[in-house]
Amino acid sequence: MTTAFHHVYGPVPSRRLGRSLGVDGLTFKTCSFDCVYCQLGHTTTHTIQRREYVPTAAILDEIRRKLATGDRPDYISFAGSGEPTLHAGLGDIIRGIKAMSDVPVAVFTNGSLLWMPEVCEDLAQADVVIPSLDGGDAALLNRVNRYVAPLTFEQILDGLYAFRDHYAGQIWLEVMLLGGISDGNDAVDAIAAHAVRIRPHKVQVNSVCRPPAESWARPVPAPRLLEIRQRLAAALPCPVEIIAEHLDDMAHTTFRTQIRDEDILALIERRPCTAAGVAAGLNIHVTEAIKHLELLVADGKAVTLPQDGEVFYSACELRTV
Repeated sequence: MTTAFHHVYGPVPSRRLGRSLGVDGLTFKTCSFDCVYCQLGHTTTHTIQRREYVPTAAILDEIRRKLATGDRPDYISFAGSGEPTLHAGLGDIIRGIKAMSDVPVAVFTNGSLLWMPEVCEDLAQADVVIPSLDGGDAALLNRVNRYVAPLTFEQILDGLYAFRDHYAGQIWLEVMLLGGISDGNDAVDAIAAHAVRIRPHKVQVNSVCRPPAESWARPVPAPRLLEIRQRLAAALPCPVEIIAEHLDDMAHTTFRTQIRDEDILALIERRPCTAAGVAAGLNIHVTEAIKHLELLVADGKAVTLPQDGEVFYSACELRTV
């Protein structure tokens, strides 16, 4: 029986979820958006068609085997190679997880399909849903997210509004802001007005931190992010926080002594990581991570991506299944 993992990765360090076991149920890169800031590059399958892109049984088998290793994550999260709600078996997978484990389930979503009753039904099984809203009007949202036709701005918003009325779990609304594009006061106020209607449990302000699909997608400076957080907090009844990466490899009291190249590649093919990020996600010392990463680069299996004074590592070849 195979021991490889193709659709489950990590646990990886998450800015919001601690150590998160990632579930990726899509072929690369299948999404309803083609976000200019996406760390995975451009969308290759631009669609709103829901189907079983990867067999549900295969995903559940990998989750079961991963949990059996005893490395308990803080969350099991759906993210990966595109928009998780495009997988038609999402609800069955979440129910399967609940049957085998008490680890809470989180779903990262761009929120574009929440107007579909079947998507809302699937997400109802999750403990936390983290939708995004990156623009307060049609022009800005499309400039940043480049959503596929026939989606409309109104349809996306109506789905976010309706989902809040029927979902019993936690909703954390993520707002990804771009420097010089969506970080002005008018743009922030427009997002705040919609967030009032969405009524999330909290709003998480984010900006570009990994190499983006478009080089002109730039981060918002830290002082401006603080101003935006204060502006949103004054307008909203829920907490507003800035999410940023805090990776400290010395937080580990013990480290794994054995690590396989395929474990590292499974991580960096889905999200470019620094050496510290790989170390935190795989519970190894940062010097061990650097050693393996540099060997992967030398072998032509990984590349370095300088970004804002840091070096990220990404796999050279991306999955097709």
